[in-house]
Amino acid sequence: MKGVNAKLAVAGIVALSTAVAASGCGGDTYVKVQGTTTVSKGQQLIDLQDALNEGAINRDEYDRLRAIILKRQN
Repeated sequence: MKGVNAKLAVAGIVALSTAVAASGCGGDTYVKVQGTTTVSKGQQLIDLQDALNEGAINRDEYDRLRAIILKRQN
């Protein structure tokens, strides 16, 4: 169950970061999210490290998710 919560936490962090960044772009607050993200690999790795440090994920989950992030194309 902890792994599911960690994945949701990481997904929430990414979604929140995207929403916050997009909200400052103009007067309209409507944000449409499609299948892509503008969050850099570096930011994803920072967020992942934070999740590990906070105990939201364990080391095995961290290593697995880190490998997935690093394999993605830029």
